[in-house]
Amino acid sequence: MTTETLIWVAVVVVVVAAIAAIGYVVLQQQRRARLRDRFGPEYERMVSEHESRREAEQEMLAREQRFAELDIRPLDSDARDNYAKRWLEVQERFVDAPGFAVTEADQLVTSVMSDRGYPTNDFEEKVSTLSVGHSATLDRYRQAHEISGRAARKEASTEELRQAMVHYRALFEELLQNDAPHHTRHEPGGR
Repeated sequence: MTTETLIWVAVVVVVVAAIAAIGYVVLQQQRRARLRDRFGPEYERMVSEHESRREAEQEMLAREQRFAELDIRPLDSDARDNYAKRWLEVQERFVDAPGFAVTEADQLVTSVMSDRGYPTNDFEEKVSTLSVGHSATLDRYRQAHEISGRAARKEASTEELRQAMVHYRALFEELLQNDAPHHTRHEPGGR
């Protein structure tokens, strides 16, 4: 092989390696953008909770994989109507027993999740699963759950309990929808 041939081979190898590196970076950026869009505000939360962005993104991909294996199903119209009626009853009880109503709201959300096929064994598992299809309301659900815990210890004000009900209702209404779980783009102001 001549020196000129070796130079051309080296140039081709360098060009191929550069193209591969650029392709890898572009794919990483596309994956990151897709995860940001899918997980909304949960993306940044997870990045801040993990040691690296890559580790957080791997967790998000694992959540998507676990979610894909679930049998998430819509509610039939009778079940939706029954749940909507039960929600109105819980809201009416809020006037006389706000702490109890918040606990009932939490249980009702869990019941809807269960009927739709979401795992409901513990709070962290619920949050992990909900992060895939309901990221826009996930932070509100966390806040409602935290207030509900304080209400059980009689440490929450009536205004906080009202906020918990509003937060639970946001997720409850999303769960009652019969469309497939999807990402709802996060809007400023948490709405």
